[in-house]
Amino acid sequence: MHAEGFIQDLAIVMLIAGVVTLLFHRFKQPVVLGYILAGVIIGPYTPPFQLINDKETIDILAELGIIFLLFTLGLEFTLKKLASVGLTALFGALAEIALMMWAGYSIAMYFGWGVMNGIFLGAMLSVSSTTIIIKVLNDLKMKHERFAQLIFGILIFDDILAIGMIALLSSIAITGEVGTAAVLGTLGKLSLFMVAALVLGILLVPRLLNYVSRYKNDEMLLITVLALCFGFCLIVVKLEYSVALGAFVIGAIIAESRHILAIERIIDPVRNMFSAIFFVAIGLLFDPRVLLDYAGPIALITAVVVFGKLFACGTAAFIAGNSGRTSMRVGMGLSQIGEFSFIIAALGQSLKVTSDFLYPIAVAVSAVTSLLTPYLIKWADPLSRKLSDAMPPRVVYISELYSTWLQSIQPQGDRAQQAAIIRRIVLQVIINLALVTCIFLAGHFFAPGIIAALETWGLNPFWGGLVAWGMAVLLSLPCLLAAYGKLKALSMVLAESSVSPAVAGRYAEPVRRVIAELIPLTTLIGFLLLIVIMSIGILPTVGQFVLILAGVFFLGWLLRGRFLKMHARLQAALIDTLREKADEKTEDEHKKP
Repeated sequence: MHAEGFIQDLAIVMLIAGVVTLLFHRFKQPVVLGYILAGVIIGPYTPPFQLINDKETIDILAELGIIFLLFTLGLEFTLKKLASVGLTALFGALAEIALMMWAGYSIAMYFGWGVMNGIFLGAMLSVSSTTIIIKVLNDLKMKHERFAQLIFGILIFDDILAIGMIALLSSIAITGEVGTAAVLGTLGKLSLFMVAALVLGILLVPRLLNYVSRYKNDEMLLITVLALCFGFCLIVVKLEYSVALGAFVIGAIIAESRHILAIERIIDPVRNMFSAIFFVAIGLLFDPRVLLDYAGPIALITAVVVFGKLFACGTAAFIAGNSGRTSMRVGMGLSQIGEFSFIIAALGQSLKVTSDFLYPIAVAVSAVTSLLTPYLIKWADPLSRKLSDAMPPRVVYISELYSTWLQSIQPQGDRAQQAAIIRRIVLQVIINLALVTCIFLAGHFFAPGIIAALETWGLNPFWGGLVAWGMAVLLSLPCLLAAYGKLKALSMVLAESSVSPAVAGRYAEPVRRVIAELIPLTTLIGFLLLIVIMSIGILPTVGQFVLILAGVFFLGWLLRGRFLKMHARLQAALIDTLREKADEKTEDEHKKP
């Protein structure tokens, strides 16, 4: 009987969703809103009939919808795309999230809704809707324009920061701590996890997919991709992070495979089905009476979303050197909330830390702002022209002067090449140190189990800590040696570029040598302090720690050539994977008519 009820519920969901979305498509409205309306129609708050028998089953399917929604967003994210959008997009995303977090929290405090409602409301308002914006820009045939590329860049960082917020909100809701130390600690662990997962994943997953793709069997490829998705999500949940984080990260890893087009093709039907169920489930929780009871707050929040995001994103785009017209279009294009707002609202409800009215308010604001999005983008040009005409000539002159100055300070020629080299070296050092930190955190995680296992054999617990610490150091040595070598190279570049004979005269060469030696020495001391800090809790005494550390470093010096070769092979494999993906994408673009 349970199976019959499940099939009945699923049939009703799909039937109503199909009819409503067909109408929405006919009238050129966002299909996502059609799914939500379908959920409202069949939901428990819409008389006269109770059409859904087992809402818990639908909620489980909606969880799958979240996984597939975030997984496919990850598939559209690539490291190369992230690097290409630049600091402008990051600045815009940070400005948008900071302002809207503050605005949402302030609104909740104004209405007396409480701290936790304020935190979650701010998070809901801070992230724009990737799904709705891409759909609108496609319909308006504007996706290749300059402002659209800036919007896509901001959306990439929006999605990344939203994943971080989901993990952070889960931690805050569970622990009840909102302090700076707790927030920074959570963000630090999250950043380390994402760096380690991306690096190790890009080394392993694309090679596995290359092997599976040799059989040219879509079914085998689909099962492998789903196994990777759910398996990685399980690992993330075991580490007490959000399942949404796991889905996004494994999607970003798989996106580096050269078979990404085939994977997107076979995964799309599955994604479409479960995403539809997810948005219908959102509609099931929507109580239309909230529109009447909270009409004032909904209107205020809608206005804050539109004008707040217009100001934050538009100002950030202008400060980054874009024209007033482009900045206005960027701000208006991002003035809505969408799928991540629903995920955050659902998270608050599932953890029972937010009030019941917050979810329907988020849905109502999303619906209104999504309907306004195409009109806001169309109105951007006329509004920017009117503002430009109304501005005093002196303000126009200053803005043009600012844009010219911004272009003049961009590095050119040799300076640009040196800046690129410095950025690349710093990034490589950060990745290596992040991997080292993750290895030691894993040592802390496995140390109790190793100690317990050795105690059953009658051995001193010290040996368990020693085994865990020794394995962590040995695994870290290739990364530490590579990071030290990169920093030596960085010190030479900085010494060469910062001390010129024209300024330092005959002292130029001695000063360069001092800089070239000082940075590696400081780095070595920093590495030692890092290992000491990360070894706390594994090794019992200072004397034993120093003795074993000296032995390990002697071993590292003795085998440094092998370690560096090992690291070089891993780095080459990582670069080859990224290059293969880029070459494959170029070939596919050439094949397109």
